[in-house]
Amino acid sequence: MSRFWSDVVRRLSPYVPGEQPRNADLVKLNTNENPYPPSPRALALVSADIGPSLRLYPDPNSVGLKDAVARGTGLERSNVFVGNGSDEVLALSFLAFFSGGNALQFPDVSYSFYPVWCQLFGIEAERIALAEDFRVDLTPYRGGKGGIIFPNPNAPTGIALALSDIEALLRDEPDRLVVVDEAYVDFGAESTAALVPRFENLLVVQTLSKSRSLAGLRVGWALGQPDLISALDRVKNSFNSYPIDRVAEQVAVAALDDESHFRECRERIIATRTQTTSRLQTLGFEVLPSSANFIFVHHPRAQASELFEGLRERDILVRYFEQPRIDGHLRITIGTDEEMMRLVSVLAELVRAA
Repeated sequence: MSRFWSDVVRRLSPYVPGEQPRNADLVKLNTNENPYPPSPRALALVSADIGPSLRLYPDPNSVGLKDAVARGTGLERSNVFVGNGSDEVLALSFLAFFSGGNALQFPDVSYSFYPVWCQLFGIEAERIALAEDFRVDLTPYRGGKGGIIFPNPNAPTGIALALSDIEALLRDEPDRLVVVDEAYVDFGAESTAALVPRFENLLVVQTLSKSRSLAGLRVGWALGQPDLISALDRVKNSFNSYPIDRVAEQVAVAALDDESHFRECRERIIATRTQTTSRLQTLGFEVLPSSANFIFVHHPRAQASELFEGLRERDILVRYFEQPRIDGHLRITIGTDEEMMRLVSVLAELVRAA
């Protein structure tokens, strides 16, 4: 360790992202990327001659993008905060609302960046165990004093909460901020965005990375009542006034406005998810009910770690978590029909040999 490192850096256990291989021939089902291209409207803008404008700073308030998000969610511009991907938006939210306060509650099996941000910002973390069936049970969250955060659908399980359950939590805990991380909401869950005007203790975080096929663009946003958005703006403007560049804003707006392309790609992924689930169940896999663009699977006779290595040897990447409670599972991103058929074929071979 460097003698110049701060104590905070020494204590950190950084988030480990999924592998990004250089081999283009791999079937890449490990990082929940969309298998289909972005909106043609967005791609046309990438190819356009926008060079001359790049000498100028972008709009620090990203008004055009905020208006596009507001149109899509039925909210107002004052309800929208935008950032360089939902990870940045979430990190700024941790700093804006949870730093120096009571323990922040989140599921014990969930997005592994949450404990990292708690470490980074000196926030006490309280992990709440998932139910035996891997569902998020909101009952133990009641009665706490600090904030609450969870993905809906949850990751890596893919299981979604009912909107009525989240609404009940917001109503029962009016003095606690609840952050709902909706990175995968478009694949089968119901968004809490419509609840924003009614609950001042709700912050909803969304992204273009998954359902809009723009993981490489890094655009995300938060939805909340104006006082929450104002707090995020204060933190953002104390850190980086220009998180969204000119190219990203134009492409993001075009993608958000291309509703037909979004719906078509989403429905294809949902259909492939259903087919893949059925095929894997035929092979003896237990597949959790998923409302995301991935599935979480377990085979009672085959070790998940061995299946992971066997797939990797055959140029198929999935995600394996060497973590208590879920080290018998694989998280598999939904790819194209052809990619998923190849996956199922190889898994059938590996299961027979187990």
